[in-house]
Amino acid sequence: MFFSIYFVTLWLKQRLSIMEPNDMMINGQDFSIFVAQAVRIFWGTKERQLSKSGDSSNRGAVVGGKQLDGFIDLIKKVAIKSGIREEFIITDKNYLPGYFRSSKDWDMLIISPSGKLIAAVELKSQVGSYGNNFNNRTEEAIGSAVDLWTAFREGQFPNQLAPWVGWMMIVGRDKSSERPVRNNNPYFPVRPEFEGASYLDRYRILCQKLILERHYSCASALWTSDANTFGDLASDISISRFLKSLSNHLSSVSDEFK
Repeated sequence: MFFSIYFVTLWLKQRLSIMEPNDMMINGQDFSIFVAQAVRIFWGTKERQLSKSGDSSNRGAVVGGKQLDGFIDLIKKVAIKSGIREEFIITDKNYLPGYFRSSKDWDMLIISPSGKLIAAVELKSQVGSYGNNFNNRTEEAIGSAVDLWTAFREGQFPNQLAPWVGWMMIVGRDKSSERPVRNNNPYFPVRPEFEGASYLDRYRILCQKLILERHYSCASALWTSDANTFGDLASDISISRFLKSLSNHLSSVSDEFK
């Protein structure tokens, strides 16, 4: 009986990619408590917005914003722990010039004292309405990256090395996101990795390909079912790897802040 429970527990951890506390050690500090806090803020804010809007659908929370403030605060804490003073961490009016459009408002920027773009971070979430919004999230992620890197190539951020650019997705884990999604392929077959893939699978594939194609320095996808239940969609796109990647980059450019 003991061995059965052990192996079932081990299988579930591997299946759900539940984070272990030691995975979140960054510069000698355990950030797992801040990740859990960010998830609680996400759900608490979402529920309050739905209650105030009087809308039983998800729209009230979607248009309300602020659900991801806990994650922004988490990333800010990592940056400060990595030696960046708070005055150089921008979380308001974070506009960067683009190439295909004049500018885009990112969720967080880190700008050096000399005015160099050190890092840019974008955060998105989706709980419910997966069929309506998955393609929008995908197009936003790819479009923002292509716009930024093309602007960088064309000299909008002169006299500096490439910045660290990150994309983080918080996605609901429920029956709608777990079930396989029908593909629309009346004329040509879709790629094999999309056959039988759920929306959770598709977000995993998206994040992995965003890194593979170098659209982002790092991408992360975190699933959550409620305020106390969450985990990584895959180890190579874990929130731990995301935060450590940012921290390592900030350490490598520490001379810019002296």
